[in-house]
Amino acid sequence: MSHIKTGKDDLLKRVKRIAGQIQAVERALEAEDDCAKTLHLVAATRGAINGLMDEIIEAHAREHVAKPGLSDEERAEGVEELIEAIRRYTK
Repeated sequence: MSHIKTGKDDLLKRVKRIAGQIQAVERALEAEDDCAKTLHLVAATRGAINGLMDEIIEAHAREHVAKPGLSDEERAEGVEELIEAIRRYTK
């Protein structure tokens, strides 16, 4: 998974920002903040998670599906992994 290693620092920064957003949602709920504010925080968190997912999906597709030199078996495995992840995510 060289594509994960290559972008590891950027991915970890994204995850840490998402963790901060989750903490903000928790604080808003604990403080019984206005529901509109809380909805906004949840929506922002979902957007950040979607962005992270998009980035990892793209990297996976490029590395394990579209990369020249992959065997048909490797490519098929990459596609199946991608489909499984997308199905789980969209449930």
